[in-house]
Amino acid sequence: ESLDEIDEVKFATEEDVKNARIQMKKAEKKQIVVKSKTLEQLGIKPIPEPEPFEMIQGTKLERWEYLRDKVLGDPVCNEHLHPGKKIVFGVGNLDAKIFFCGEAPGADEETQGVPFVGRAGQLLTKIIAAMGISRDDVYIGNIMNWRPEVPKGNRKPEPEEMNYCLPYLKAQVEIVKPEVIVALGATAVTGLLGAVPSGAMSRARGNWYKYNDTDLMITYHPSFLLQYASKQIKRYVWEDMMAVMERVGIPISQKQRGYFMPKEEV
Repeated sequence: ESLDEIDEVKFATEEDVKNARIQMKKAEKKQIVVKSKTLEQLGIKPIPEPEPFEMIQGTKLERWEYLRDKVLGDPVCNEHLHPGKKIVFGVGNLDAKIFFCGEAPGADEETQGVPFVGRAGQLLTKIIAAMGISRDDVYIGNIMNWRPEVPKGNRKPEPEEMNYCLPYLKAQVEIVKPEVIVALGATAVTGLLGAVPSGAMSRARGNWYKYNDTDLMITYHPSFLLQYASKQIKRYVWEDMMAVMERVGIPISQKQRGYFMPKEEV
């Protein structure tokens, strides 16, 4: 189901909502069943502590281009790339009010060198369009600049990997100066805040937090929606997006307010 088909949704009863919450908890547990391994156990070279760096003076574009070139040339980032793949740096409007932050590039992203271009990225693009704006109006980045090394499939970044990349993400936030950061998923939240507040995404999402001095909204990662989400969970994500829209002053139509709601309540 895509956001283009919202008007055709059949809506949840109170029992459906209860079941959706149970499903969310099961899905969250499923995601953390596999015990995290150290980089050494994975056969990956150690990640050093990030070296301090100073940003140049100049326009937003000049500073962003300097930072992009620094990241693309970073020897540690390049050392941990999959063969033939690319570092992924943030993209978008440098004057954006909204900064979407994910966790790490996937297979499509490391091939193209652009964040959120796979299936999860396509869903994020639809969510942004449903907000009445486009990807050109926002900024999109990740905690990580490379896809975490693994022989097959994907894995969550380890703390030392995120720690190395976080100064680059922080510099992007300082350049863009968004009004709101949207943290997509538990790994992004952990990278930005140190841990998921309340210990679970189901309790943390939909609430406002602070990343330094910037308002931060927590919501589910689009890949979570693709794998696990019921229509009710999609409604929760949409409520998070409407809260973001209200915070940055994007008008919300009556039709938008009714997405994933019972028609009699619209």
